[in-house]
Amino acid sequence: MSHRPFAGRVALVTGSSRGIGRAIALRLARDGADVVVNYRKRDDAARCTAAEIEARGVR
Repeated sequence: MSHRPFAGRVALVTGSSRGIGRAIALRLARDGADVVVNYRKRDDAARCTAAEIEARGVR
């Protein structure tokens, strides 16, 4: 049995390029959610977070 409770769902996480928002985005991705990475200033950090999410096999 798969432990991906958010598979097939989409999560919008504000502030997901750094800190708590990033941790939440990565956790949701680990649990199967497709994650929308939202940020205000740090394009480089947001791209890094998005790359980690994609490496987990979700969008």
